[in-house]
Amino acid sequence: MKISYKKLWVLLIQRDITKVTLKRDLGLAAGTMSKLNKGEDVALSVLLRICEYLNCDIGDICEAVRVE
Repeated sequence: MKISYKKLWVLLIQRDITKVTLKRDLGLAAGTMSKLNKGEDVALSVLLRICEYLNCDIGDICEAVRVE
């Protein structure tokens, strides 16, 4: 299984929020943003902060996908 953040990127576009704005407003490290962009694992606490910022559920920003 692999994590996908496609839902996060779609949600940001729908709300007219840039990745730069997200990074700045939440104080995310460059490495964390890099991991999100590459679809790598990030801390659950980071995902929950993003959910709080966007007022959404964790399932609205990421999903587990099968790797075959």
